[in-house]
Parts: sequence; C-alpha cells; structure tokens
Amino acid sequence: MSSGRVVPAPASPGIAQRDSAAHCPATSSPTSLSGSPPVSVVIPVLDEARALPSTLERLAGEATPHELIVADGGSTDRTREIAAGYPGAQVIDAPRGRAPQMNAGARAAGGEWLLFLHADTLLAPGALALIAALAQDVVAGGFVHRFSGADWRLSLVSALHNWRCRRTGVFYGDQAPFVRRALFARLGGYPEGVAMEDKAFGERLVDLARPVILEASVITDSRKFERHGVWRSLARCCVLLGRDALRLPVSRAHPFFENVR
Repeated sequence: MSSGRVVPAPASPGIAQRDSAAHCPATSSPTSLSGSPPVSVVIPVLDEARALPSTLERLAGEATPHELIVADGGSTDRTREIAAGYPGAQVIDAPRGRAPQMNAGARAAGGEWLLFLHADTLLAPGALALIAALAQDVVAGGFVHRFSGADWRLSLVSALHNWRCRRTGVFYGDQAPFVRRALFARLGGYPEGVAMEDKAFGERLVDLARPVILEASVITDSRKFERHGVWRSLARCCVLLGRDALRLPVSRAHPFFENVR
C-alpha cells in the first residue's frame, strides 16, 4: 500500500477505515489552544543522548507546524542540552516513568493532536501532515512499525506487531500513537503505576473510538532486541503479554524493561 493511506479495516473489530471511524462527540471539534500549532509532539526521555539527535533531526524536517515537549525524567547525560537545541522546544521536568512523563508533556501541550514519540523512534517523512489532514471524525491512530536493523527476524517481529495492532486496534508506544487532546483528557491520560501503560491506554481507547493506522512506517532503534537477542526478546514479550492477559502482575523490574542505551 502506498505511504499515507489509512488502511481498510480487517474483518475484525480493530482498526477503523478512514471513512468509517467512530464519532466521538466530545472530540468532534478542534481543541487546539489559541495560537498553538495543530500537532504537539511529546517525547519522554531518560538519558537518551545517543538516540535523541536522530529523532529530532527527522522531526525538524516536518513542514507541518508543530510544537515539541520533551519530558525529562532526570537525565544525567546531555539529553536536556540536546533537546533544548531544538527550535521552540519545551523541556520540562517530570516524575520518572514513561506514563508520568507523557502525562506531564500532555498537560504542557496546546495542540489539537497529541503525538507520543519514543526518543529512539524516527517518524516517517510527512507524518505530521498526515495527522493534521485527518477528518474530524478520526480521533486517534498510529503508524506501521519497523525496526532499524536488517535482521529478518526483526522484520518478522514487526510484522507480528503490526498484525496484532490491525486485529485489536491497540497501538503500542513504538508506533508513535496520536490522539486528540480532548479524548486523551477524557480517558484520564496514561495510567500510572502499571508496567505496560501504552497497552492499558489503548485498550481503554478502543472502548470509545476506532483508531486508524496510517500506512507510513516509523522506525524504532533495534538496539534492545539486538543486545538481548531477537528470539529471547520476542519470548519475553510473549510472556509479559500472557501475564497481562491473565491479569497476573507485570513488573517493571522484568529484564525486558531494562534501559538499553
């Protein structure tokens, strides 16, 4: 499929077609604060001096007006300095943890759309224009996922990841999920104190609306999978998802959540 299309819905209740996304009355009109650009990009960071420059360089190539909020959880490297070098960036302090940091960034944002971007993930060229052009009845979505590495096993993991998303409508953080600010507030933001905040938020979101998937790829640094081993990392993902499905505790202390820089 060509870049920029919203894919047709599969024969299951997951991803919406562009022309049949669920209406959400609370978010059916523009909600940008006065003078704010249409898209606010929120990046949670913690010691991301290695990955962040490439992410910001790609973002800087976007022609669509946007604002950048970098929510720092206490970096001790050059992350804050790098982020502050982006024109107009807001660098804010936030309690450590991806959910608290993203929620803090959302509170500082003024755009109608909130785009949550991992520090090690590159947007597709023109991604912000695709979001800004979406119809008013579209209230949330995300992108196709790819890893940066060339290993065929990484391509397989991404294919499984994208298949899962099309089936369930739930976007994970490495797919650069976006949501209208009013709907994000209605959902109460990302749940804090849980290990997989992106999954928990996405499952709540699909109860209210059907997100779209944009046929443009975001590229996530494959450093963690490569360092830990692709098969081992995939197995760990399956274990975590299985425990979550069974309502068993999932701890951030699990090796899969180890910070790899």
